[in-house]
Amino acid sequence: TASVVEDITNTDYAGEIDNFGDTVNIIKEPVLTVSSYTRGSSINIQNLADDQIQLIVDQANAFAFKVDDIEERQSHINFEALATSSGAYALKDAYDENVLAAMVAGAGTNLGSIDTGHGSGDVDPINTLAQGSKTLHANDVPTDNRWFVSSPEFFEQLAQSTSKLLDASVTGDAASPLRNGQVMAGQVQGFKLYMTNNFATTSGLFGHMSSTCTANQIAKTEVVRDPDSFADIVRGLHIFGRKVLRTEALVKATFSYDSD
Repeated sequence: TASVVEDITNTDYAGEIDNFGDTVNIIKEPVLTVSSYTRGSSINIQNLADDQIQLIVDQANAFAFKVDDIEERQSHINFEALATSSGAYALKDAYDENVLAAMVAGAGTNLGSIDTGHGSGDVDPINTLAQGSKTLHANDVPTDNRWFVSSPEFFEQLAQSTSKLLDASVTGDAASPLRNGQVMAGQVQGFKLYMTNNFATTSGLFGHMSSTCTANQIAKTEVVRDPDSFADIVRGLHIFGRKVLRTEALVKATFSYDSD
């Protein structure tokens, strides 16, 4: 399972949180009104609204485990450090799953169910990506920093796709990175591709980095003595907040993979 959320969301405010319940104020980009002008005429002056969006650090996950003194002495490895590393990975994994679910729920456009495969009537995965790109175009979403996230099932279909995968006009590269099956390299239809197991196998999400803001931090990692046994208790706390800022910059789809 790869951690993808920090690559596909706005993390500019991550350094501004310390504790659970912290609030980060995000200034909304103002919308300016353009009016026609003729020589000598007066110009209407617009008052800018300093609208703010609040990102609240209201989510938290934790892990805790016990290391017995006897086990620690008899082990030839640093079992505590190994388990702590595993706990940190588990926290990031749970974080990804939480944020991705919030992004899917906040998507402003739903492409519905798409039969993506290679059977009669199925939609080629390349055309599916093109459809997501077209939808973002229509929503006035910038073309840079676009991404697409789905499960391994979709990328299996993509790797088996038509000869379009070898066409440099699709990937934008002189030589397609997909020739060696490196689906994660480069871009396809303007999207950076991300694969994760934290999605349902039938889910796909198109988006832009500006769609969602996240802030997260490992708030505490500590070792305390177990009062009831000869052991140390190691525990860690991960706090985070997430907020969808632009629903029009998120497009979701549901895939089926029938090949007949």
